Amino acid sequence: MFYHVQKLINEIVPDEPDPAAANALQEGLGGQFGEMRTMMQYLFQSFNFRGKAQPYLDLIQGIGVEEISHVELIATTINRLLDGSPRYQSKSPTDTVPGNGATPLNIALSQGNIQHFLVGAQGAMPVDSTGNPWSGSYVYNSGNLTLDLLYNLMLEATGRLQKCRLYEMTSNKTARSTISYLIVRDQAHENAYAKALEILGVNWGNVLPIPNFDATRFPEVKKLMEQNVHNQQFHWRLDGSEMSKIFQGTSPSRDGELNVSEKSPAGFPVTAGAARVEEFSPGLTPEIQELIEKIAQLA
Repeated sequence: MFYHVQKLINEIVPDEPDPAAANALQEGLGGQFGEMRTMMQYLFQSFNFRGKAQPYLDLIQGIGVEEISHVELIATTINRLLDGSPRYQSKSPTDTVPGNGATPLNIALSQGNIQHFLVGAQGAMPVDSTGNPWSGSYVYNSGNLTLDLLYNLMLEATGRLQKCRLYEMTSNKTARSTISYLIVRDQAHENAYAKALEILGVNWGNVLPIPNFDATRFPEVKKLMEQNVHNQQFHWRLDGSEMSKIFQGTSPSRDGELNVSEKSPAGFPVTAGAARVEEFSPGLTPEIQELIEKIAQLA
């Protein structure tokens, strides 16, 4: 079973709405290598786990539970980037307003997604950046521990690669605050699966991790790595975990020591989005709204 705390795992920095950035982030949510896939792949691997290798089960399941919070974080970020964007007017890259600056891949953000407004009421959707629905066929669960760990490492490496590209596509602070955090956490998960493979005697280091570059050149990523976020892992268990039997010692990235925290992150407040009159969302009559307010006062 799972317990839920209504907080975000990372702070989302406010900035101008940016529907094009929101659409790009849909790839990181519902794409083949996005957060919905990592969540479902690791959880199904844990549900279907066989044998008595408890530390490996705890590792895979712990990361899978964290991925639920990543789905929540990136979906909320998309909401923030869309909220109020019908009144948003795109600005020249030379403007000195928040969210503008050097964007090497800004040509990739020339279009938004009409379904964010036509179908989703300015909210995230379980689709990729071109509108293809997320598919359960993305999930890899062979039942063979080594194969599953290899695929998981590849999945994290590909996800991190795509998020580094997303970072280069936009200077929007809202988007970058989430993208940077996920770049760092993807590296932590790469470290976890790489360490697990090392213990099994698999020589993975000649191929992965990817992308092979100094992530500290991204200022937001550098700040998080200085806090050692890329070498920390949470097990999310209330009844104890054996994850630390694997996630310990020198990082496979050779940039610090791995550590499993017994405490979950404190989190950041979640605030509901404002009603969008032009979307008829939530579409409450004055009578229903009054009733809801009375119920809230009772609580």
